[in-house]
Amino acid sequence: MRTFRSRSAVLGRSTVLAATGAAVLALSLTACGGGSDTKAAEPAGATVAASATETTVSVGGSHDVRSAGATVAAKPGGKRAAAAAPVCTTKDVTISAARHGGPPYTHIVLTAKNTSAHSCRMTGFPEIQFLESHKQDVPAVAKSKPASPVVLKPGAPAYALVKVSDGGVDEDNEPVSAFQVSLQGGGMAAVRAPGSGGIAVDPAKALTGYWTYELRNGADDF
Repeated sequence: MRTFRSRSAVLGRSTVLAATGAAVLALSLTACGGGSDTKAAEPAGATVAASATETTVSVGGSHDVRSAGATVAAKPGGKRAAAAAPVCTTKDVTISAARHGGPPYTHIVLTAKNTSAHSCRMTGFPEIQFLESHKQDVPAVAKSKPASPVVLKPGAPAYALVKVSDGGVDEDNEPVSAFQVSLQGGGMAAVRAPGSGGIAVDPAKALTGYWTYELRNGADDF
């Protein structure tokens, strides 16, 4: 005897099977990817590799593209920032002199203070002429040259140690009450010598250091 199933019974069974299959598929996706988003199912390395193809760093309005995996930090006041700062002239700084050490006073310190409203870069060493009879500049001591550019923010100072004599009474010293300082960036300034009687200068012994942020032991030992 044949058994006939109704059309509605067959359709009901198909619906149950379809629902069961969908549930199994959903559970499989959840186990693999932790969610229903297909991006979450991708291997972790794929997303990292795609985002680390190149690193772009913007410094001073320009773009520098670096290779994958490189970590680049733009340092304020670095070489690129220093190169962007204009060179200091005597219009940007005020130069003064003070005695250094005790008697006999063989050295003075020049201070160049940035009195402008912008940063500027001190280059080289002060070009000094102590006497009208000696037109050549005081020679510089190479070991005092700083390793990095000296960039002065508004109000900031730079220093240069200057040797004026050996302190001997038999030297060919000449009294100096004021002298001339030129900057390699441009301009000349008349600087008043420290002390009520000025300073005693032996042009044959005079030396100058480079402009630096501070006087340094060893580098300024001359």
